[in-house]
Amino acid sequence: MKKLYITMLTAAVMLAGSGCKKYLDVNTNPNAPQTVTPNLYLSPMLHWMVTAPQYDARFINRYTQNMTLTTTNSSWDRMGYDPSSDNGGELFRDVYWSFGQNLVDMMTKAEAEERWDLLGVGYVLKAWGWQALTDVHGEIIVKEAIDPTKNVFNYDTQEYTYEEVQRLLDLAITNLQRTDGAVDAAFLGKTDIIYKGDRTKWLKFAYGLLAMNLNHYSNKASYKPDEVIAAVDKAFENNNDDALLLYTGVSNDDRNFLGSTRANFNTYRQTSFIVNLMNGTEFSGVVDPRMTRMLSPAPDGVYRGLEPTFGSGALTANQIPNNIYGYTGTVAVGTPVRYLFDDKSRVPAMTYSQLQFIKAEAAFKKGDRETALTAYRNGISSHIDFVNARNRDNNQTPTQITTEEKNTFLANPAIVPTAANLTLSHIMEQKYIAQWGWGALEQWMDLRRYHYTDADPATGQQVFGGFVIPVNLYPDNANKPVYRIRPRYNSEYIWNRESLDKIGGLALDYHTKEMWITQP
Repeated sequence: MKKLYITMLTAAVMLAGSGCKKYLDVNTNPNAPQTVTPNLYLSPMLHWMVTAPQYDARFINRYTQNMTLTTTNSSWDRMGYDPSSDNGGELFRDVYWSFGQNLVDMMTKAEAEERWDLLGVGYVLKAWGWQALTDVHGEIIVKEAIDPTKNVFNYDTQEYTYEEVQRLLDLAITNLQRTDGAVDAAFLGKTDIIYKGDRTKWLKFAYGLLAMNLNHYSNKASYKPDEVIAAVDKAFENNNDDALLLYTGVSNDDRNFLGSTRANFNTYRQTSFIVNLMNGTEFSGVVDPRMTRMLSPAPDGVYRGLEPTFGSGALTANQIPNNIYGYTGTVAVGTPVRYLFDDKSRVPAMTYSQLQFIKAEAAFKKGDRETALTAYRNGISSHIDFVNARNRDNNQTPTQITTEEKNTFLANPAIVPTAANLTLSHIMEQKYIAQWGWGALEQWMDLRRYHYTDADPATGQQVFGGFVIPVNLYPDNANKPVYRIRPRYNSEYIWNRESLDKIGGLALDYHTKEMWITQP
């Protein structure tokens, strides 16, 4: 009996083992590969690097007063937030999930196969993710991120995150400079939907992101404008280097998130702030030729903006500005739309113009007015060309800005003054225009670095002239402006509350806590 029991037990164990293996085999697909080449991870991450910021821009644009709603007292127009909601949390999802383990796997495989160009792009993506996320949320999870053994995660300081971005960009630059191993533009180009495998352009992008990171230190004693200028000079050389994502327009996610078919901005309208930067109010009566190619008139043909929180106010239907697509309501599918808001408009992650304004600011703060003026003029000139290009992406209707219009505008001393008369306001307001509609993350950082209403020392006037913090701020703000978006609700306020509590994230006014990078 004892022998029989042992025999039966052994058979049972073997059967159980066999059954377990067969059970686990349901996850093996004999008709598809279980591992993929590292470049196949890349395209979706590049898509989200450009697109995720536009999801969150629906809300950040109302902090920066790019746009506002036609309804009154919206929480975001009042510099507030939506409690118990993931609104404003797309970047959080993007970095930790869309990138997440996918980016780890891509980089691990790329390194094993000595594909240094792809590995370099991976380091760029990782650095971009931490940079974008900390600039929106402040303290974020870095050291413990993407750890499958944990279900609660501790937050890291913003100072640590900024230094980590620099470390990652150094690694990106090192790898993107390599030509040995299995570096292959054709292999990278198969899934590189931005630069088609050109590692030299990714190298320039890495330097551009480094310049942006270093320039954010402008309020600190450690700020080094020479390093910012040097990084810009190694970055984009002209508009041909712009990091642009082409949307094919075939299906929903292949259409521009800003585009009219997806209709995410039907109730959004331009603000008085952006209109006044372009209609001559802020620049001594000089009307910007970009205004009629970027902004929307009202049905009566006049370019107006709305004041945040006040909705359409006392304006008649004929006076209310059209939506950003140029219409009063929805747009028929296939109708060409101006500037960045067409289904097939190329949307940037970074532009030459943007970087030239960063260089101008750094040179100005250094005291090198001539270098600042040259970069400032380059920024305006290249953005005019950018506007023309975006209005050709899908054969849209606005006429091109002519060479004569451009030259006349740049020759006006109210727009491009002498080096001695150049001010911070010139630089930052023109940078704001160049980032309007797409560059919400950097635009918001600019406003926060100058605490929205700081004065230009040279003039005693606001750096961002005409920007007004809403008088009826969101109740939780305790009369303070917003400085960060609260972390993503469903992942943090439900599952990670203890860690949030350590950084003060449970406070109702946490979104008004000034970030480390904007403080002295």
